Amino acid sequence: MKKVVMYTGNPCPYCVYAKALLDSKNIPYEEINIWENDIKRQEMLKKSGGATSVPQIFIGDHHVGGNAELQAANKNGELDKLIKS
Repeated sequence: MKKVVMYTGNPCPYCVYAKALLDSKNIPYEEINIWENDIKRQEMLKKSGGATSVPQIFIGDHHVGGNAELQAANKNGELDKLIKS
C-alpha cells in the first residue's frame, strides 16, 4: 500500500470529510497540519504546484488534490487503484 499524506488546517470541514473517507476504507495516512508548521506549509505549496487550500492529498508521488478530488477518485474506483499500485 502506498503512503498517503494529507496536509490539513484548522478549522477544515473538508479535511474531516477526507479523513472520514480514508478511515472508512482503513487507509492509513499521515496528517500534517500546516497551521502548526510553516516549513510543512511551504513543502505543501511546492509539492502541489502552489495550491493553498486544504486538504491537499498525496498518494505516493501522485497529487490527488483536495477532498472533492479524493471523493471523486473513490466513486470512480481510482482511489483503490492508486493505493494498490
